[in-house]
Formats: sequence, structure tokens, C-alpha cells
Amino acid sequence: MDLSSLQGVMVIVGPILLALAIVWAMFRNRSDSSPKDVARTEEATRKLYDEQDREDKLRDEQ
Repeated sequence: MDLSSLQGVMVIVGPILLALAIVWAMFRNRSDSSPKDVARTEEATRKLYDEQDREDKLRDEQ
């Protein structure tokens, strides 16, 4: 197998493998987030923002 045929195989197979990896990652990432996890994350973010807001208000009062 000479260099040009190897390069041709890489040009064809490379994008196919990349597309398969992207599709696999998208499906794997989508299935990991359940509604329960999303709600827990939203609640934690809300608490963090509320705590930061209280600290900012205390600092502004001084």
C-alpha cells in the first residue's frame, strides 16, 4: 500500500469515525441528565445566587 492510497483511506474513514464519535457523545450526554438532576442543579444555583445577593446587600449597607 503506497502513501497515496493510505491518505485516501484516511480521508474517507476519518470523517466517518469523527461523525460516529460526535453522535455517540451527543446521545451519551443527553441520557445523563434526568429531570431530577436538572431540578437539583437549578435549586443549587438558586441558593447560590440568593446567598451571593445577601452578601452583596450586607456589603452595600456598610
